Amino acid sequence: METKLLFQDAAGLATPLLAVFAVDVSIGKDADPLVALLTTSDAVSNAAASVLATGEFQATLGEQLLLHKPDGLKAERLLVVGLGKAKALSVDGVRKAAGTAVRAAKPRGVREMAIAFPEDHALDDEHLENLPPTLLSRSILEGALVAELDWDTYRSDRKDRSVDALTLVAREVEETTKKEIQLGFDEGRVVGDAQNFARLLVNEPGNVLTPTELGKRAKAMCTEAGLKCEVYSTEKLLELGMGAFHAVAKGSAEPPALIVMTYEPKLEKGKTLAKDAPVMGLVGKGITFDTGGISIKSADGMEKMKYDMAGAAAMIGAMRAIAALKPAVKVISVVCSAENMPSATAYKPGDVLKAMSGKTIEVLNTDAEGRLVLADGLHYAKTLGCTHLINAATLTGACVVALGMINAGVFSNDEDAYAKFDGALKISGEKFWRLPCTDDYKDVIKSQIADIMNTGGSRWGGAISAAMFLKEFAGDTPWIHLDIAGCAWNEEVKPWQTKGPSGVAVRSIVEWVRSFA
Repeated sequence: METKLLFQDAAGLATPLLAVFAVDVSIGKDADPLVALLTTSDAVSNAAASVLATGEFQATLGEQLLLHKPDGLKAERLLVVGLGKAKALSVDGVRKAAGTAVRAAKPRGVREMAIAFPEDHALDDEHLENLPPTLLSRSILEGALVAELDWDTYRSDRKDRSVDALTLVAREVEETTKKEIQLGFDEGRVVGDAQNFARLLVNEPGNVLTPTELGKRAKAMCTEAGLKCEVYSTEKLLELGMGAFHAVAKGSAEPPALIVMTYEPKLEKGKTLAKDAPVMGLVGKGITFDTGGISIKSADGMEKMKYDMAGAAAMIGAMRAIAALKPAVKVISVVCSAENMPSATAYKPGDVLKAMSGKTIEVLNTDAEGRLVLADGLHYAKTLGCTHLINAATLTGACVVALGMINAGVFSNDEDAYAKFDGALKISGEKFWRLPCTDDYKDVIKSQIADIMNTGGSRWGGAISAAMFLKEFAGDTPWIHLDIAGCAWNEEVKPWQTKGPSGVAVRSIVEWVRSFA
């Protein structure tokens, strides 16, 4: 999708479709909806006034009103998109409304469209005071870009319903505000594209995206983005003593891939990073297909296990964005990719593995493989000099049981690192809910025969026991663990999204890294 930013009255823009946002400004729980358009253009407001006066359109989030040949506008169509209650306006709501506009345009064959930059000067209250221009324009671009993709990739009768061009149109404003809007526009383009890159990886079937192929695509991305990338396989795992990662990989005929991507900030001439400057470590679970191994999963729903590399995809997408945004902090990403398959060479329940750190692990369940590859990935990241760690993984069904498919789980061993992540969510708009991983839970993973077990041995607190396992390998290094199992795949069609891979965590990881720059 081509994108451009214009500063002019939206009413004078000739476009097949102009989208404008609307809010409900009514006060009180039982009050009738009172709809206001977020625009200062009298012509745009007048074009929709008679229809809005009927009360049929209530501006709920994702609600749409389409007007053909709107009076006083050069646009062929005017699309009004609801943002919900004005008092509840959020980054996430703006992103969803922009996505709704694009999704509404696609089935109508609209190839070019525009979105009016939201302004609230016509309203009594400053409803957008917590959404500065930079964040608004960024959210619109992200929402529009993410909404544009469909997942009929391999259909022979695929119909091209792409929106090829999007214009964000804002009124003429002072130069400072223009620069803020432009900054958000540029960042939104970068992050939206990075999130889509991650989603495209997750959407690929397991017979296409093997660990080797994931390594090739990561390396190609790094070459294009100017990042250093090294891809290793079985020999390197054995050399490093990655007994946990190698155990998972050896059940498959497909070799594993250890992918290491490095971003080095380019500083002004004569400047260097301080010796105590943080080095960010991004570790991703890249199980390109997960049968469960010897502890095999049920057949029902197993086809979705191609998405078990969504944590790796999030890290690869985040690195793509980091390369473009150029924060002044060093970043190293370690992706541990393998297939988890049952075979004569597969690891078994009851096996004892020795991780790279030297810790021994009793295997209770071979379907708890993600934490094994991450264990070696986290330790390896520390040996590469990482001072702060974040990992992402579709790790546990237990997290889905606890939080459903609205919030992903987040765990941490460090309050400062978590505070920065919580701050990043205010920009990313993604929903994460913190769960505990205190030493009260440490006994849950104690083993009689080895140092630790790879599950808690019962169904209770499964997401926490997985986090406690990873915490053993993070050690004293500030660490964030993202369990994205419930949010990495959209199960429902919404006005702003289709079913399929979400690209969750890319935006939050990027902002967390930038907060250390």
